[in-house]
Amino acid sequence: MELRTHLGSNGRVVIPASARRALGIEPGDELILVVEDGEIRLCTARQAARKAQELVRRYSRPGESLADSLVAERREEAASE
Repeated sequence: MELRTHLGSNGRVVIPASARRALGIEPGDELILVVEDGEIRLCTARQAARKAQELVRRYSRPGESLADSLVAERREEAASE
């Protein structure tokens, strides 16, 4: 999908309704804007969290809780101080 929009005088960009519907963006959603290689990428905070979870999932073993591992590690560090 390629759409055109304009930058308003106050620096705001309007995301066309068809793009908002396609992405599931609702008024009030928190958006994350990434500037990389001269381009702007926009996603919702939920989408960014899902992507981060997918990345972490690649490095964890089935049935392993990374949160539990982190808590146990921190407790060991605190006990040794």
